[in-house]
Amino acid sequence: MAVDSAYLMQFVEETSFYNRIVLSHLLPSNLWDPLPHFLQTWLRNYLAGTLLYFISGFLWCFYIYYLKLNVYLPRDAIPTRKAMLLQISVAMKAMPWYTLLPTVSEYMIESGWTKCYSRIGEVSWILYFVSIAVYLVLVEFGIYWMHRELHDIKPLYKYLHATHHIYNKQNTLSPFAGLAFHPLDGILQAVPHAIALFIVPIHFTTHLGLLFMEAIWTANIHDCIHGNIWPVMGAGYHTIHHTTYKHNYGHYTIWMDWMFGSLRDPLLQEDDDKAE
Repeated sequence: MAVDSAYLMQFVEETSFYNRIVLSHLLPSNLWDPLPHFLQTWLRNYLAGTLLYFISGFLWCFYIYYLKLNVYLPRDAIPTRKAMLLQISVAMKAMPWYTLLPTVSEYMIESGWTKCYSRIGEVSWILYFVSIAVYLVLVEFGIYWMHRELHDIKPLYKYLHATHHIYNKQNTLSPFAGLAFHPLDGILQAVPHAIALFIVPIHFTTHLGLLFMEAIWTANIHDCIHGNIWPVMGAGYHTIHHTTYKHNYGHYTIWMDWMFGSLRDPLLQEDDDKAE
């Protein structure tokens, strides 16, 4: 169904506003103002994603490794500075490519190809929250199967996902490992966010917020601290994934792993380790 061009301009105006807010505070106008809209959007996403990665990573590391030293993790479980710098290096090489996905998704939204809507007031609050719930279920399902196939299809694991799984012990995992992927691997695992746009109506800014929240969430699930909050797929579950390679492929919750038989509970793992 064709979307009115005046309505689509609301998306363009909104992304242009976000571009100005971010870029005008970080760069001289002569460096970004002459760029085409698409490149401005990519540059904004790149700079915002990089800042979010470093701010969330540094704050989380400072809290759990220094302020709460020996509270959440013993000293010998803290990753070395060398390991964290390697993770940062891998993430920074991939960041320009990662941020192409939200840029392309914004282009698709501005072009009227998706089911995104511009203002929350266009729908009821009930529909707004129901659409978010359906969106997240689709994303969870998509990420689960994308992640699982990156393990099960051997060439994909060897050439893409293995880059992330060199961090396979507690003292090599840190919040900075959350985005330390091969660029194509990181994009593939975020693609369900873009696919969901074609299936369920979702508020535009809410979509962007959920997409960028991935940086904070992935930092959290690589800190090796088991929060034990059902049904959240927290770091305790994800640490098992990094050590067994065949459990806990889920992203936000344990439900997909429970449904498809790949769930491994951290408390059961601890009991097995003690028995050995």
